[in-house]
Amino acid sequence: MVTINHLVHTLFIFSIFQNSIATRRLTELVHDSTNLLQYHNGALLKGEISVNLIWYGNFKPSQKAIINDFITSIYTKSQTEPSVSTWWKTTQKYQTKLKKSNSLNLILSKQISDPKYSLGKSLTDEHLVRLASKGGSHNAVNVVLTASDVSVTDFCSSRCGSHGSAPSSPKTTKGKSYKFAYIWVGNSETQCPGQCAWPFHQPIYGPQAAPLVAPNNEVGADGMVINLASLLAGTATNPFGNGYYQGDASAPLEAASACPGVYGKGAYPGYAGDLLVDSTTGASYNAHGTNGRKYLLPALYDPSTSTCSTLV
Repeated sequence: MVTINHLVHTLFIFSIFQNSIATRRLTELVHDSTNLLQYHNGALLKGEISVNLIWYGNFKPSQKAIINDFITSIYTKSQTEPSVSTWWKTTQKYQTKLKKSNSLNLILSKQISDPKYSLGKSLTDEHLVRLASKGGSHNAVNVVLTASDVSVTDFCSSRCGSHGSAPSSPKTTKGKSYKFAYIWVGNSETQCPGQCAWPFHQPIYGPQAAPLVAPNNEVGADGMVINLASLLAGTATNPFGNGYYQGDASAPLEAASACPGVYGKGAYPGYAGDLLVDSTTGASYNAHGTNGRKYLLPALYDPSTSTCSTLV
C-alpha cells in the first residue's frame, strides 16, 4: 500500500483524492503512458444506457441542476466547443480499438431522492449498493450522490467516489438476473474540499496555489462533476472489472485516473493546466455544456495516441 507521505513526496497526491476507483485506494502512479491501459477481455458499456441518479440527503435545486445538465451535456451535441460531448468521445475510442462499432449513448433517466436519510448519515459500501439498487438494473448506470453532511467509509481519507457493479434482484427483474454498474460520489464541500474539490479549493497536501473559481459557483457540486466525470469514464471502459485498466485489478488505473490532476495543456503537480477563463466571473473551465453551462473536466487517456488528452 502506498502511504500518503509517499504520495506527497512524489507530488501526485491529487490522483488519490480525485480518481479513487472501485472503492479502493489508487496505488499506481503514472510514469510511462506508452501502451498504458491493457484490455482484459471483458465487456464494455454499449448501446443505450440509462443514467439513474439517487440523491441521498439534502441537495439544493441549483446543485441538482448542475449535475443534471452535465449528464445531459454528454449526449447533447449542439454545444459550443470545446464541449462536454467532445470530451466524452474519447471513451468511444476504446470500442474502436477493439475493432467494434458498438456505440454508447448515456441517457439521463430516473431521479430518486432520499432527503430523510433513510440509512442514516454514516454509510458503508453495503449501504451504497443498497441505494444504487433502487435505480434500473438492465442497461443502466446507477449513480449515488451523497450530500455534504453524509459520511461514507474512506470518504476524504482515500477516495472521493468509487464505481463497481452488483447483481440485480430477480424479484425486480421478472426472474432474470442482470449485473448493473454503479457509481458513488460525495459532496466534499464541508468535509474535505481540499482533497475532493481541488482545484476549486486550496489543497491540503502538495504544492500550494490559489484555488480556481468554480464555473458554476458551487465548490461542492463542481467538485462532484469532476469526480463523476472521472468515474463515468472508468465505468464506460471498465464497468465490471475486466475491461481496460492497468495494474492491480483491486486498485486499477483507468481512463481518467491514468491522467491524475491534468485538466489542460501544461499541467503539472499542483497546477491544473492552461484553462479557459470566463471574462465575467473569472471562473476556470475547459468544456461548454447545455443551458450555457461551463465545466472543468479531467483529461482522459486516449488509446489511439497513448497520451492524456485534454480539451484545451
